[in-house]
Amino acid sequence: MLLTILSTLVALALVVACRAGAVTTRRDANAPRLQILAVESFLADIAQNVVGDRSQVEELVPRGVDPHGFEPTPGDVTKVANADVLITNGAGLEAFLGGLLDNVGGEHLVIEASAGLTARIGHDGEIDPHFWLDPNNVIRYVENIRDGLIRADPEGAETYAANADAYVVRLKELDAWIAAQVERIPAERRLLVTNHQSLGYFADRYGFSIVGTVLPGVSTGSSPSAQQIAALVEQIREHDVAAIFLETGANPQLAEQIAQETGVPVITQLYTHSTTEPEGSAATYIELIRHDTGIILDALG
Repeated sequence: MLLTILSTLVALALVVACRAGAVTTRRDANAPRLQILAVESFLADIAQNVVGDRSQVEELVPRGVDPHGFEPTPGDVTKVANADVLITNGAGLEAFLGGLLDNVGGEHLVIEASAGLTARIGHDGEIDPHFWLDPNNVIRYVENIRDGLIRADPEGAETYAANADAYVVRLKELDAWIAAQVERIPAERRLLVTNHQSLGYFADRYGFSIVGTVLPGVSTGSSPSAQQIAALVEQIREHDVAAIFLETGANPQLAEQIAQETGVPVITQLYTHSTTEPEGSAATYIELIRHDTGIILDALG
C-alpha cells in the first residue's frame, strides 16, 4: 500500500513538472515512436499536422462526444497511462482530467495547447475555453505543441519545426478566407444566438455580435432559468435574429421551444467540439472551421 501511494505521488509530481516544462524526455534515434494522445479529435488533427510521419496521434474523447460532459472509463485511464505525451486544450474544457490524472502512473509530458492565450470571460464569470474556433489562436496551439514535442523528442526538432511552419501558413490562409467570406454579410446581420457560449472568439475575430445563448454558461452542463429563456426570446425578436445555432449532438429541446415562440429556425449542423469521421464534412480542424463558416453565413445571408 505504501509503495502504491509513493508511486502515485511521484507520478503526480512528474505531471506537474511536465506542465511547467521542467521535464525533458530524451529519446535516442532507435527509440520507439512517441505515444501521443490528444484529448479532443480536433486537437489530435492539429497535433498530427505538427507530428507528421514521426508518430500517430490518438484521441481520447470519441468523435461526436461533448468534452464538457465526457466521463472517462478505466480504459481511458490506461490510454493516458500509456502515453508519452498528453495534449490538452486547457482553460477548464477538460474538467474530468483532474480526477483522471490522479489515477495515472508513469512519466508523461502534458502539453496545454492554449497556454499563453488571453481568455474571454463568459457571462457567468467563467473562462471561455473555445479558443480554437478562431484559427489565429490555433497558431499558439501549434507553437505550444511544437515546443512540447521537441522537449519529448529532440531528434525530431527539425521535422516538428518545419511541419509547424507549414501548418501555420494554412491557418493564416484559413483566416483570410473566412474574413473574405464574412464580407458578403452586412454588419447588421452578423448576429449570433448559440446553444452555449462557444463562438465568442470566432465572433470577436470576424465582426459578429453574440445576441444571447440558450444555455447561460461556457459549458453545456449549465441550465437556464425561465426568466433567462424569456429574456432571450425578447432579444431575438428585438434584434430580428435570423437563426439559432446548435452544435451537433446538443439537446435541441430548449432551442426548439424558443424557435416556436420566435419563428426563427434552428440550425443544427455546427461542429464545434469534435471533427467528423474521415468521410464527413468536418474531418479535419480546417474542414471543421470552413464547414461551420459556410453554415453560419448561409443562414444569415
